[in-house]
Amino acid sequence: MVVKFGENAGLVWNALNAGKKTAKEIKKATKLTDKMLYAALGWLAREGKVSIEEVDGELVVVLI
Repeated sequence: MVVKFGENAGLVWNALNAGKKTAKEIKKATKLTDKMLYAALGWLAREGKVSIEEVDGELVVVLI
């Protein structure tokens, strides 16, 4: 399962190369389930590769 989390983190990373996105936009671009999306975001956040903040009730994610 850990390998899958890493692969999904790569998908999210690629989606964010175009700039900051909301969690909904990332989900649409990667076609990940909510669980897999948030696991991938957690992976990237733990590695210090993304910044995540809540804006108007939505998560906004950007590469650091």
